[in-house]
Amino acid sequence: MPIDVKICGISEAAHAHAAAMYGARWLGFVFFPKSPRNLTVEAARKLAQQLPAGPKRVGVFVDAPDALLESATTALSLNAVQLHGHETPEDAARIKGMLGVRIIKAVTVSTEADLEKAEPYIPNVDRILFDAKPPEGAVLPGGNAVSFPWHILAGKKLPYKWMLAGGLTPENVREAITQSRAGALDVSSGVETAPGKKSSVLIQAFLSAAKAAK
Repeated sequence: MPIDVKICGISEAAHAHAAAMYGARWLGFVFFPKSPRNLTVEAARKLAQQLPAGPKRVGVFVDAPDALLESATTALSLNAVQLHGHETPEDAARIKGMLGVRIIKAVTVSTEADLEKAEPYIPNVDRILFDAKPPEGAVLPGGNAVSFPWHILAGKKLPYKWMLAGGLTPENVREAITQSRAGALDVSSGVETAPGKKSSVLIQAFLSAAKAAK
């Protein structure tokens, strides 16, 4: 089975086209002011006119107000919303009904026991994203270039769709897939030359490495 990849934190059309060209399934767009990858709704509207056809569009939000969720979804014609904050299962269900899009819920993990945190969300979301817990004092819930022990996912017959995030790079993606048996990946800082600065070269390298590891 091919590995599905989301290139997250895109803010320039060139990087969206590179991701599409080399086989990304999803393009991720961050709407969180504290992130170096943040998009304003106005910037998103302009970017939407330059995006490639093909990859699905995912908006990433952190405890966002409804007004932002609605305006960003409209601006980019989002196919899915990723909830990366403290949203409850009830929040996920309400947002799914309000927006009519697929919902991805991020769950931060560091031990096998943390995987159980996904369970309450399953009836209300379409996919779980397992991400590393942010370092102490970090202002970002993701995109911190840290990973967790991937092997805690190996052999798990999870009854829902999930994807792996956290500290992935072109250099370690093969090992991450081998250890976790993930079928879907989410990468952000691992394809950047500096926080928020994507690289088409690194995007190509990551997608090529992920395909080679399938």
